[in-house]
Amino acid sequence: MPELPEVETVKRGISPHLIGRVFSDVIIRDPRLRWPVDSELANHLCGQEVLSVERRAKYLLIRLAAGHLLIHLGMSGRLYFTGADTPIGKHDHLDWRLDDGQILRYTDPRRFGAVVWVEGDNVASHKLLAKLGPEPLLDEFNAAYLFKRAGKRTVPVKSFLMDAHVVVGVGNIYANEALYMAGISPTREAGSISLARYTRLVFAVKEVLDKAITQGGTTLKDFVGGDGKPGYFKQELQVYGRGGQPCWTCMKELSEIRIAQRTTVFCRRCQR
Repeated sequence: MPELPEVETVKRGISPHLIGRVFSDVIIRDPRLRWPVDSELANHLCGQEVLSVERRAKYLLIRLAAGHLLIHLGMSGRLYFTGADTPIGKHDHLDWRLDDGQILRYTDPRRFGAVVWVEGDNVASHKLLAKLGPEPLLDEFNAAYLFKRAGKRTVPVKSFLMDAHVVVGVGNIYANEALYMAGISPTREAGSISLARYTRLVFAVKEVLDKAITQGGTTLKDFVGGDGKPGYFKQELQVYGRGGQPCWTCMKELSEIRIAQRTTVFCRRCQR
């Protein structure tokens, strides 16, 4: 599933081609995504200029004068630019035609993604966004905030870190990597971790996500960026996908367990 770095990479890839352009047509071939695509989408968009392309958590927000187009890539969704003569694939569900002749195409084999129109300026209050936690790369996500939110919670810190109500966009891959970098066991209760250790964890989250964005995300199965190129952060993963292999710090075999049904890899010696 595309995580925050992958979605940010897509945003940066499509923005230069979208901002300032005007939608001339919308073609919906299959509206059956996570929620049915609005049949009036063309009426909402056509003739409107794209003012900005933003990201909130794993949602892309395309801002127009009349509202926002929210796009979530789900498990296997992809956005890419193409021409009118490009053959239409089995899973190419939507086309947005632009005034310069380009087509922004949405393809999604599993159809877990979403395309939602939100009328007006106050997109932050939409039910999909209203209860989300802070962005991990902004200053409001800091050790004091995380320590306070943890309180006396007994959930594993990995589950706590992946809770979008606490902080958005720290998916499974990056939670594994950040906890390893911070030297914190993913099984530790969130409320048992000190402020000093949360300071290290916040730094690790920001470091891991920033590096992943710089390298275009992590290529696992379906992901490619908005420019059609794969991400390369997978080459630097220290624990995720390496269960049973030696820890690069102490050479002890990395453990692989399941926490909340998600693969969790860590070093029992280096993380406590």
